[in-house]
Amino acid sequence: MSNTEQLKARRADAVANGVATRGIYAARAENAELWDVDGKRFIDFAVGIAVNNTGHRHPKIMAAVAQQAEAFTHTCFHVAPYEGYVKLAERLNAATPGDFAKKTMLVTTGAEAVENAVKMARAFTGRSGVIAFTGAFHGRTLMGMALCGKVTPYKKAFGAMPPEVVHVPFPNAFHGTSVETSLSVLDNMFKSSIDPDRVAAMIIEPVQGEGGFNIAPPEFLRALRTICDEHGIVLIADEVQAGMARTGKMFAFEHSGVAADLVTMAKGLAGGFPLSAVTGRAEVVDAAPVGGIGGTYGGNPLAVAASHAVLDVIDEENLCARATEIGEKIMARLTDIAARQGMEAIGDVRGLGAMVAFELVTDRDTNAPDTALTQAIVAEAEARGLIILPCGTRGNAVRLLPPLTVPMDQLDEALDILEASIEAAINAKGA
Repeated sequence: MSNTEQLKARRADAVANGVATRGIYAARAENAELWDVDGKRFIDFAVGIAVNNTGHRHPKIMAAVAQQAEAFTHTCFHVAPYEGYVKLAERLNAATPGDFAKKTMLVTTGAEAVENAVKMARAFTGRSGVIAFTGAFHGRTLMGMALCGKVTPYKKAFGAMPPEVVHVPFPNAFHGTSVETSLSVLDNMFKSSIDPDRVAAMIIEPVQGEGGFNIAPPEFLRALRTICDEHGIVLIADEVQAGMARTGKMFAFEHSGVAADLVTMAKGLAGGFPLSAVTGRAEVVDAAPVGGIGGTYGGNPLAVAASHAVLDVIDEENLCARATEIGEKIMARLTDIAARQGMEAIGDVRGLGAMVAFELVTDRDTNAPDTALTQAIVAEAEARGLIILPCGTRGNAVRLLPPLTVPMDQLDEALDILEASIEAAINAKGA
């Protein structure tokens, strides 16, 4: 029995079944490469679901964490605060879009950031309603899953959701939902379902992650900004997956030319160490009462040190430009594959920077989902040494999240594996 098989058996006996896992048990990783417990090498185009934008174990990040560990690993910022937290807040205040005074709080997970952003918006407005979008993913906590626009597996079997959370269709031209349709539904909702004067916040991913890498059109984000200003609603940009240089800009919302009131971030913020943040308008962030936000591990010193190094690496290695370069190369290859005879199962190729996905369909007339083919491509790629992930509300899209530090020869190698995997899966289906 291999080491992997032994660990699979132990995992089945010891770990909660609801914690979904893949079949790759990691032993070590470096930049874009990962080796499992049996010594098999993979090129990692998942990077912990967009966490290691700077690659696995970037030397500058590892050095910063080691240096901080020599000083202290935890004091709790509520008990004995430290300069690293304050300095990181200053840097995030400066980095996020918007020409207004900002403040920041640090916590640990993306879901925590979302929960606290909603709390801030409610405290600031004195309202309770929240508008989210179909296909959204905002975490697995109670408010987080209420905000999610996907039932299975995030809401299924977990009972009643918090009240006054409503969902508007996310624009998706590939499936026939235009910007005009979404805005019309929102307008009708204000007339029939929820008084805009009761809405505290509107939360949106500028590029949906779990939802299928659906890109919010810039004109849609600009329209939401106008609507929120008209009704005194706090606009929250969930940049947990799309932020930190992933889309070719530090934050994906920048592509729209407008700024949200609050920005939530996590994943790529600390290069593999657990850290998240809420940054936004000082008056909104400060609306929460003293002691009402925070947490024991919020802004852990090791994660904060890692985050400072991440920001340095993004700047020094020009990772925003590199994300654009990587994304263009991936998009070009996928577009060429989709145009070939026999590749009609690839219904759509989309992306922003190095956040790219392709959607699998049974036919291009109906765009009906082909979830089985999606799973077959993911499995075939894994067998050939490439880690990729499915996504989408119908489970029929493949998302590609290479580290922004991936060497170009490894990017080419990964794309060769991906192309061979697509061909093999489609040919096996047709056999």
